[in-house]
Amino acid sequence: MRVTVIGAGVTGLVAALELAARGARVEIIERGAQLGAQACSWFAGGMLAPWCEQESAERQVGRLGQMALDWWPRHFSETVGNGTLVVAPARDHAELSHFGRRTERFERIGAERIAELEPDLSGRFRDALFFAGEAHLDPRRAMAAMAATLGDMGVAIHFGVDVTSVSPDAGQVLDCRGFAARDALDDLRGVRGEMLLVRSSGVTLSRPVRLLHPRMPLYVIPRADGLFMIGGTMIESAHAGPVTARSAMELLNGAYALHPAFGEAEIVEMGVGIRPAFADNLPRLVRRGHTWHVNGLYRHGFLLAPAMAHQAAQAILGTPSGESSCRST
Repeated sequence: MRVTVIGAGVTGLVAALELAARGARVEIIERGAQLGAQACSWFAGGMLAPWCEQESAERQVGRLGQMALDWWPRHFSETVGNGTLVVAPARDHAELSHFGRRTERFERIGAERIAELEPDLSGRFRDALFFAGEAHLDPRRAMAAMAATLGDMGVAIHFGVDVTSVSPDAGQVLDCRGFAARDALDDLRGVRGEMLLVRSSGVTLSRPVRLLHPRMPLYVIPRADGLFMIGGTMIESAHAGPVTARSAMELLNGAYALHPAFGEAEIVEMGVGIRPAFADNLPRLVRRGHTWHVNGLYRHGFLLAPAMAHQAAQAILGTPSGESSCRST
């Protein structure tokens, strides 16, 4: 079967891999001029945190997201399985208990254990929640690795091609455009997420650290070469303009509260991604006419892409399906 995937963000790439692995003849068309040029995946955190995310997401997100903990290490060797650490300043200590009540599969640890896990945070927090089973990855390196794997499988990615260029003989069509698919999915909304990429030689972290704050929780994710991604904003807006001064200050202040060395960090990049979401913030596999859509992954792109791609491949190729969040119209 021939399948044309529209969109080379994380959802499109993972879906193409799942389809090609099942024997489909797959090609990808992407409006951007190069990988990540117009994908919110490029600005993602890359946290594979199904249990942490249950603090603000439906339980279904956690169930679907658990597949990512197996899928990503098998397809991307640089996936890091060091867990997630959740901390809070002393004045916001109640936030830690609230987070724990809404999540699962964590260990409540004290200052000594925090120092063992993250020596540079020694003495800064009296207790924390440690989600040992979670993982993270660098989204940009993961996307590049997937594109290379697809190339080895004979799957071509055609850049600079608009959706209107899909030919009548494209076979089955799987639309993974994210927010750009609002022309076909009128109930899709955009949620703005902002991130900073900084470099610091004054602090080392081995895993994502979430700092709880009643106004704006944030996360700091270590990457190679002393880089850290700082994010956490969720703004109900589809405006794709630059990072605002307010957001930049709040993210930097939060990172400084985690460790003062971030006050001397170099700002390498600021970026904005528009996350696609439906009203219930849950993903959907939807059929509209001759086109399938995977969309609404919200802020869980890397976490939910494997499960949704699995469902899409099963539906398109007619293989038996398991648990489904599929809604056909």
